[in-house]
Parts: sequence; C-alpha cells; structure tokens
Amino acid sequence: MSEIITKAVEALNEKIPSFDGSAKFIVEDEGSIMIDGGGVRAGDEDADVTLSASAEVFKGILDGSQNPTTAFMMGKLKVDGDMGQAIKLGAALG
Repeated sequence: MSEIITKAVEALNEKIPSFDGSAKFIVEDEGSIMIDGGGVRAGDEDADVTLSASAEVFKGILDGSQNPTTAFMMGKLKVDGDMGQAIKLGAALG
C-alpha cells in the first residue's frame, strides 16, 4: 500500500468515523480507499459511488485547499454512481 493511501486512511478515519452507504476513492497511480459504515480502509470493493482523482487533487480535498464540488466542476474529480452519496461524502469532508 502506498504512503499516500496509508496517510489518507488515517486522516479520513478522523474526519468520517462512519458513513451511511459506501464510497470508494480511487487515487490515480496510488490505490483505492473504501468508506462505509465500518469506517475507512484501503480496499477496492464495489461501492454506491466511486470518486477518482489525481493524488494532488485528493490531497487538496483532504487538507481543505481543494473544494470537492469545484474539483468536480473543473473535471479534476470524476464521480461514478450515486450522486447523492457523493454529496453526502463531500459534506462529511467539509
């Protein structure tokens, strides 16, 4: 597992202790992170919504320097699946 994924799992566990539904972040060239009712972990399972971004964009979303909605509107963050879950996840990260 990459260092970026390891650090992201730790940071996301602090921000999102639990999540009603399931989401997957795919960080290009690094790996995937699963978020669901069980918490946050490295993984690559099916999810209600899948979000894909570069490591740079993902780091910005985590540290608050990149707004997820803005990243999506600019094409830097791709969303596949349940948009309602994506919005809920964005609010949890906020």
